[in-house]
Amino acid sequence: MRGALVFTARRCRFAAAACLIGVGAGACGALLLLILRTVQHLAFGYAQGPFLEGVEAASAWRRVVVTASAGVVAGAGWWLLQRYGRPRVEIRQALRMERPRMPALTTAVHALLQVVTVGLGSPLGREVAPREAAALLATGVTRRAGLSPSQSRVLVACAAGAGLAAVYDVPLGGALFTLEVLLGSWAIGAVAPAVLTAALASLIVRVAVPDGQAYQLPELPFSGSLLLWAVLAGPLVGACAYGFSRLTAASSARAPRGSALLVTAPAAFLCLGLLAVPFPQLLGNGKGPAEVAFTAEPSLALAAVLLVLRTVVVALCLRGGAYGGLLTPSFANGALLGIVAGRLWELLWPGTVLGAYAVVAAGAFLAVSQRMPITAIVLALEFTGAPREAVLPLLLAVAGASGTAALLRRHWARPRRARGTGRG
Repeated sequence: MRGALVFTARRCRFAAAACLIGVGAGACGALLLLILRTVQHLAFGYAQGPFLEGVEAASAWRRVVVTASAGVVAGAGWWLLQRYGRPRVEIRQALRMERPRMPALTTAVHALLQVVTVGLGSPLGREVAPREAAALLATGVTRRAGLSPSQSRVLVACAAGAGLAAVYDVPLGGALFTLEVLLGSWAIGAVAPAVLTAALASLIVRVAVPDGQAYQLPELPFSGSLLLWAVLAGPLVGACAYGFSRLTAASSARAPRGSALLVTAPAAFLCLGLLAVPFPQLLGNGKGPAEVAFTAEPSLALAAVLLVLRTVVVALCLRGGAYGGLLTPSFANGALLGIVAGRLWELLWPGTVLGAYAVVAAGAFLAVSQRMPITAIVLALEFTGAPREAVLPLLLAVAGASGTAALLRRHWARPRRARGTGRG
């Protein structure tokens, strides 16, 4: 009898901690969203409307000055954090600990720097900041609740997924991110808290910062032509996404540390600001160019130029020492690649709305670049509100892209193994 009572008490503490973490993740997401919007409005001088419209309305000199200031903030902020802060613990590192712990001040400042620099025009994603803030909160909650190490790891991962769900209003995508990417488990003991925390976090943000889905799409009919295109384009998208992931990983790995950040970050963001004079779509986390791809039916030339430049500026800012997510940059690149490939396909089989190509390619690109095929499909649907008919072409494109990326990874891993054997 006593054992049953102890077991019930532990389950109740776990459930209560999960609820508290879900609400806390939503509060963190709402606060960071408010900070982001405040920075964007003040920096680019607009009161309402999408970020891209505000950037386009800003003068050329303002784009350059604001973006250059983002480089100063990035360089000085992360240099000071490295010099005076405790060593940063990433979420994946925390999940490998016996009992997850993250340095409070370092993690909070790191998250705030990401949000501020994205608001000032950084091309990196904003989703890492709420994930880190929510995970930090969860480490404190689980420690005070007296949960076991395994329960603590589950809830810290759930908090990170809930942070993603909160900032983009994607409850199912956030839960799947927890299960597929962070935990790699579909056990009921992980599924239930992942769904609960993501749902609560999304609900809090919907009440505090009502925004609606990330992208507003026109009506997109999905046709047989699109199905065949998805089969043929999937390998191309997979190869490009694999190349993008290698490029960004190499750029991050080679980023400077120490006082060099005071030079490299401002230089990288100054280049971004100069490029933003003719191409304001380059500023921000990628939502602007994705919206162009989904709704504006850009020309082949514009889509190709934006795709190349977005890839360059993301790698450049990472190489300069900035931090941020790659989820929305990957989604935007996939959408632009879909426009390029869709424009070419239209020469052979016209009739499909260009936005449909963008949605399918964006999901496939995200699946490969972030190595999360199931989550990427759901995120593509939740981001865009695409109809049910989009599922089949998304599945076909993701399958082709993931298979191609797996072959490329195997090809690139083989020479490294051979070199390692030779040295031994």
